[in-house]
Amino acid sequence: MSTRERTARAALAEAAVAARHAPSVHNTQPWRWRVEPDALDLFAVRDRQLLAGDPDGRLLTLSCGAALHHAVVALAAEGWTAAVSRLPDPADAEHLARVTLAGRTEVTGAAMRRFQAVRLRHTDRRPVSEVPADPAPVAAAVAEYGIHLHVLTRDQVLDLAAAASRADRVETGDDAQRAELASWTGGDRPGGTGVPDAAIPDRAPETTVPGRDFAHAGTLAIGDGHDEAAVYAVLYGPGDEPADWLRAGEALSAGWLAATEAGIAVLPYSSVVELPAIRTALRNVISGVGYPYLVLRLGTADPDAAGPPPTPRLPASETVEVARG
Repeated sequence: MSTRERTARAALAEAAVAARHAPSVHNTQPWRWRVEPDALDLFAVRDRQLLAGDPDGRLLTLSCGAALHHAVVALAAEGWTAAVSRLPDPADAEHLARVTLAGRTEVTGAAMRRFQAVRLRHTDRRPVSEVPADPAPVAAAVAEYGIHLHVLTRDQVLDLAAAASRADRVETGDDAQRAELASWTGGDRPGGTGVPDAAIPDRAPETTVPGRDFAHAGTLAIGDGHDEAAVYAVLYGPGDEPADWLRAGEALSAGWLAATEAGIAVLPYSSVVELPAIRTALRNVISGVGYPYLVLRLGTADPDAAGPPPTPRLPASETVEVARG
């Protein structure tokens, strides 16, 4: 193996390791990477799929799309241009993407800032400040992936609040969903995954749109704020197939990193897309021009309050495999 080949392979392996920081539903990290001599392959891990809350794998595939984008961001920060082939093997539904190196490129300041945002990005369930956030950077970032951001009007936010309340009632009334949620949150979750108590509010926040009910209080201090200044937006696109979900995940990552760079706090609402009836209602909100993938709350966090600590990650040995050769 030549020096260039060793350098390229090392860059692919490092990108797979960096992708561990991508957001995923309940921090399940439902992906596996295989580092080949000249490519990086992304696979879905069904053992970490939410069978009760995500039976079709929408959120799993979206989560893997976010990891895919994180890997490409890491490569750009190392001076590599990446080529992405999505769903490269029609006979293998678990093989979601293949990343190859298209050549060297200049490491720009923008590429380095984006990579730095990978480590800074986090989910913030605290109420936001009274300073409104500008959704424009997020909308521009997701648009690069053919995905759109529809900012909700005040009346639509109230409709979203009703939908979120309904989703929580359904989830808390379903034994399988309650058990699944409990298995991924709090102190009994699998090591290196899930939502720790430090990321769960210590009491229900004052908010227009209720967040997910974790069925127990965490240790995240939320203060006395409200989310009246928050912006709620629907992430949506033209299709509702695995390829579309993967693209939506890439767009989510791009938008979230752009938000992080702009000082915008992000809270994803996945419960409202888990139920078919509520997904249909969200589609009506965007006038049927596309399919909703996720709802995002955008706001400005209190700069004087400490945010939640980073959520845990699986060790690289459990998500990255280096093929021999």
